[in-house]
Amino acid sequence: MSETRTHEVTELLQKWSGGDAGALEQLTPLIYAELHRIAKRYMNRELDGHTLQTTALVNEAYLRLIDWKTARWENRAHFFGVSAQLMRRILVDFARKRPKSSGSEAVKQVSLEEALTITTKKSADLVALDEALDALAELDERKAKIVELKFFGGLSAEEMAEILQVSPMTIRREWYKAKAWLYHQLR
Repeated sequence: MSETRTHEVTELLQKWSGGDAGALEQLTPLIYAELHRIAKRYMNRELDGHTLQTTALVNEAYLRLIDWKTARWENRAHFFGVSAQLMRRILVDFARKRPKSSGSEAVKQVSLEEALTITTKKSADLVALDEALDALAELDERKAKIVELKFFGGLSAEEMAEILQVSPMTIRREWYKAKAWLYHQLR
């Protein structure tokens, strides 16, 4: 997204937060493609045959986002960070409601490195990762947020730095520490 477009999205988000319903109409086409990209990253990690489609995930997240009347969006990065977190919650809730496997399905094991990088490979158990992230958040909320934004949102170190108001170098350092902690927890 260009610098001008990023500024435009931030401005419209702030107007929408201030109660300008017209800003939401202008904002929707600008944010939809990015929401779809985030949802696609999530869905690429799901097992083949998942009944929830990418567009359905985007629509569910979008409906929940526009229902938040009291949300105060600081900027584009803040909005997409919250969007990524919301999509994670939707998928985890969906996974928890799914019937358990009968045991006849093969289990695919992946390394933590594979699970925590943006790839097209399927992820490890989303519910287990969610629980580990919740445990990490109790110890260090910023590290958990970094994992969530990188793994689920696909945000760059610079975008995460903007959201968390730290330097990109701090993001990278915290990412390596969080990854090591999660590796230990998920073993």
